[in-house]
Amino acid sequence: MILWNIGETLSNLIYIDVNMITDNVKQAVILAGGEGTRLRPLTRNIPKPMAILNNRPFLEYLIELLRENGISEIVLLLGYLPEKIIQHFGDGSNYGINIKYSVGKITDQTGTRIKNAESILDDTFLLMYCDNYWPLNLKRLIEFYIEHKTLASTTVYANKDSMGEYGAENNICVDIDGYVLKYDKSRKSKDLNGVDIGFFIINKNVLALMPNHNFSFEEETLPLLVDKRQLSGYQTEHRYYYISTVENLKQTEQYLQLQKNIFLDRDGVINQKPPDKDYVKNWSEFNLLYGAIEAMRRLTQKGYDIYIVTNQRGIARGMMDEQDLRMIHDKLKEELEKHGARIKQIYYCPHGQDDGCECRKPKPGLLFRAASEHNINLTKAIFIGDDESDLQAGDTAGCKTILVTPERNLLHIVESILNSENTVGSQ
Repeated sequence: MILWNIGETLSNLIYIDVNMITDNVKQAVILAGGEGTRLRPLTRNIPKPMAILNNRPFLEYLIELLRENGISEIVLLLGYLPEKIIQHFGDGSNYGINIKYSVGKITDQTGTRIKNAESILDDTFLLMYCDNYWPLNLKRLIEFYIEHKTLASTTVYANKDSMGEYGAENNICVDIDGYVLKYDKSRKSKDLNGVDIGFFIINKNVLALMPNHNFSFEEETLPLLVDKRQLSGYQTEHRYYYISTVENLKQTEQYLQLQKNIFLDRDGVINQKPPDKDYVKNWSEFNLLYGAIEAMRRLTQKGYDIYIVTNQRGIARGMMDEQDLRMIHDKLKEELEKHGARIKQIYYCPHGQDDGCECRKPKPGLLFRAASEHNINLTKAIFIGDDESDLQAGDTAGCKTILVTPERNLLHIVESILNSENTVGSQ
């Protein structure tokens, strides 16, 4: 048996058996007991997770997300108006999942709610807040957690764009190795580099570190784990959405609507790829590939928003400028519109290979930028490219990524996508 010591806490030595760390997390625990005062008057008669988005309670979206990630059991930690949730969801059988409840006082803080549910918690579980939505990839979270060998791991949004109008200030600092150096709920420290959004992987031994009084998990337990170097931070550029206020709720509602988004690389997918170390510098050099216009016309007809994401290193090399590129893209949009096809937006990277930017593929910066600006769930989007850098960018962003080949062009791929969509729709 392999053991490691995290130090003396509450007069005891806590040991973790490495062999008991599992990649088979099947239980999610959701903190859902607060009054949701910032959502008043909406939450005067319903608890926050029952807020309606697109004619569905927000909690239904979380349950669907968990089920898609292989979670088979949910424990709801309730306090405020618990009967509203219990009556709606029951034992979870109507939602394809098993649901248990731990009901406490309205005044119970987050840590107390977790500790009070100890008897029904698995040895390792996923802990979440009831008002945050993030495109969860549980497999990657567990892999990160196992690699770092910590009692707990949290998910940290990189917050590179400060989340715009509805942004949240940083409250956590993660080092280059993925360990949390500081958790500051007051958000006053200057060296913070991300936002803790929950989605914790927790080893049940953490409960042995918890006090007996009514306490906050964030204010008392997390700093203790940080102090013992037992909290790792999985960093993500996937933007998260939340329903803490009416304004945030509206934006989250838009994000959770049925989306049909497709991203296309340009050279080699839409137009003929120029020779190595050469670039399409003007419209006369832009040679559309067979079937490309028809493919985009069909996507437009089926309600897809089409985005182009393209590396254009010719700008950095001085072979063209951004005005040249805009003229090419204006002509492309004009040509497509003649045939009933529309491009929602074009994103490009003008940098060189050694410039260290975040937008040049295989980095996924262009995809994340588009997602942030248009409230796109990249895990529900499709990216079509033509080389390994596209495949890497799409995989990092969580998109379903497909490569064109000499035998299978853009039109063939689009036909396959639409046929699959029709098959699913008819079932």
